[in-house]
Amino acid sequence: MAGHEALAGRGAVVTGAAGGIGRALATRLVAEGARVVVNDLDADAVRRTAEEIGAVAVPGDCSSDAGVRALVEEATAELGRIDVYLANAGIDGAGGPDSLQTPDDVWERVVDVNVMAHVRAARLLVPEWVASAEAGGEGGRFVVTASAAGLLTMIGSAPYSVTKHAAVGFAEWLSVTYGHRGVTVQAICPQGVRTRMLEEAGPLQDLLSHDEALTPETVAGCWVDALADDRFLVLPHPEVAAYYAARATDTDRWLGGMRRLQSKLDDHLAGPA
Repeated sequence: MAGHEALAGRGAVVTGAAGGIGRALATRLVAEGARVVVNDLDADAVRRTAEEIGAVAVPGDCSSDAGVRALVEEATAELGRIDVYLANAGIDGAGGPDSLQTPDDVWERVVDVNVMAHVRAARLLVPEWVASAEAGGEGGRFVVTASAAGLLTMIGSAPYSVTKHAAVGFAEWLSVTYGHRGVTVQAICPQGVRTRMLEEAGPLQDLLSHDEALTPETVAGCWVDALADDRFLVLPHPEVAAYYAARATDTDRWLGGMRRLQSKLDDHLAGPA
């Protein structure tokens, strides 16, 4: 089922929903008539969000195997069935010129949140959706909040860039493998969005805002609009499509341009001679 009617009456889960894009997605889901469970590590903040928007809070760590199992179990008990799962939680990890030296434990945490959280949730949800569709019922919708970094790259943070590529790659694999078996998969890939992550981006803030920093509500609206044709890539910044095409058709030229941007950043960080 496509379009706004894909949400009315549906049971939906949004991770990383205490603020930012996650809260905006959850708010829009409620407005569209969905029954919503919101999840976040910040228990107090996600409970406030739930109270304010009319959702149910299930705090916890959606990235661990035990955490995602508890989330799916509690959300299913609350909703009856999870029809839509928005894997929105994400972290940026270490950035800056020493990003290559990011310790293994930080890499592991970023991989857990930005990639394995999706894998662990899909393991639980997809088989049931496929079985339901094959029995003549409804399947489900799995939505990943990735980033334009997952299609391009991210200057300044190796863990973020690599894991967002992996998040898009996993979503693509899900779509290829289960898209004809009742599972709709989408990847939301914005550039700069007015969230705490952007506020804390330091000298990268101007770069990420080059094509306008959007509000989280705008991003959520773009996703809802994308339900009309169930398109896989949801690009709140339409310019990203052109950058993505340029990267694919002339990779060396694109890499050269990115190196020039990196050089400008290096000069900025170095300051006056």
